[in-house]
Amino acid sequence: MRVAGITLLLLACLFYPTSPFGQTTKPPALSSIKEADIKRDVYALADDHFRGREAGTPDELKVAVWWADELRKAGVAPAGDDGTYFQFFNLWRNRVSAASTVKIGSSALVLWQDVLVAFTAPANVSSTVVYAGKADKSTLDSLDLRGKVVAVEVSPDSINLAVSLPERRYPSYVYRKYGIDLVARGAAGIIFIADAMGEKSWPAVLPALTRGSYDIDGGPNVNMSPRVPVLWVHGNNTATLKGNPVAEISIAMEHFSYPSVNVIGKVAGTDPVRKTEFVLYSGHNDHDGIRTPYGNDSIYNGADDNASVSGAMLAIARAFKKAPAKRSVLFVFHGAEERGLLGSRFFVANPTVDKNSIVAVLNGDMIGYNSIDSAVLMGVQPPHLNSPDLVKMALDANREGNAFRLDTMWDKADHIEGWYFRSDHLPYARAGYPAIFYSSLLHPIYHTPMDEAKVLDYNKIKKMADWMYRTGWKLANAPKRPALLPGFKLER
Repeated sequence: MRVAGITLLLLACLFYPTSPFGQTTKPPALSSIKEADIKRDVYALADDHFRGREAGTPDELKVAVWWADELRKAGVAPAGDDGTYFQFFNLWRNRVSAASTVKIGSSALVLWQDVLVAFTAPANVSSTVVYAGKADKSTLDSLDLRGKVVAVEVSPDSINLAVSLPERRYPSYVYRKYGIDLVARGAAGIIFIADAMGEKSWPAVLPALTRGSYDIDGGPNVNMSPRVPVLWVHGNNTATLKGNPVAEISIAMEHFSYPSVNVIGKVAGTDPVRKTEFVLYSGHNDHDGIRTPYGNDSIYNGADDNASVSGAMLAIARAFKKAPAKRSVLFVFHGAEERGLLGSRFFVANPTVDKNSIVAVLNGDMIGYNSIDSAVLMGVQPPHLNSPDLVKMALDANREGNAFRLDTMWDKADHIEGWYFRSDHLPYARAGYPAIFYSSLLHPIYHTPMDEAKVLDYNKIKKMADWMYRTGWKLANAPKRPALLPGFKLER
């Protein structure tokens, strides 16, 4: 359907409340969602006791047990594997081995101190270095790069760094600017000489690079194939690289498997037919664990990201338990979101309920910061829009409740952050489930140890929980399931 047609459809829905998706009944247990309860639970989840809840660690498993106990106390039934609240999955990790070596001329570089390995992939290269300077097109056209290791003095020119966490993202932007073309020209290896931004980026990317890459069973990163190695070195290597030395690069891999887990509960519906269908609430349990200190704090507690939504989901689960709807409601607290949406990818491939019984997905990520009267609903605009019916219910629920001022920029396909593609609704949308994403967006303490429970706005989290609950209540009692947009195909 064309954009104009979708827009007219949404406007028509908003002005015709007799639609089967236009119910205005106030959810009966709305008053049971209390700010104090959410605050207590977020403080517990984001406490140093859980050490940042990093996926694949005992800390993630410890918080999963805490979740199971809270769901049990709330009367929410288990909906994981084998009658439990848990759905375990293998978290595969590949890491650059300490046995890897990089030698330029007669100098052996110390891994991570003198040289960064940008990609977690095996490589064995021994070849002459070709110094390409700033790598402008005329220079590259004049050089024979095939089979050579190409050294480039990088710069941020033409790179948009007005993004969140620019230091962490700079190496990937640099690779897009230079690396793709160099590989296409036949380079056997690439050495980026760090500029000022590269030096600033070095400590910011080090935790992720030393951890490596992650995936689930059957994923593309379980077994890493050799690829052209991409290295970063400090600027004091420039003179050596200009002398066309031989570079000897040997990157070896280490392979690990850890348990990760989704925590899943359900509240049964009351309708004899519709109780076999599920409205699915989605959030993630994990965060970044222990990493580079900011000041004297190295625990990345992830209070907003994403204890805020986890606390809201628990409050919503208690509300549905107090007053069940006609359809059943499923609560999936995903593991390993920060490692690449792995828990949600696993659940979509291995649902613990009939996959056709899931009528829609309401996902939340970071709902406790920024202005109290503003928020964003993602999945509203093409090409992210996959169910006008679902969007109408969510917009109606907002209008009937706290009436947030909704941002319309971050859901655009060309938004630089690509925020729609960075949370757990994505695997569901790709699999053809009607899906939307609630958030209050990024902020200066995103993915830092300063994201602690004491800085959040619990009144806002409560209001966001109310909105999500109102939407779910409409879904769980609507006579019809929200339809998937015909021909929907998620593109970026």
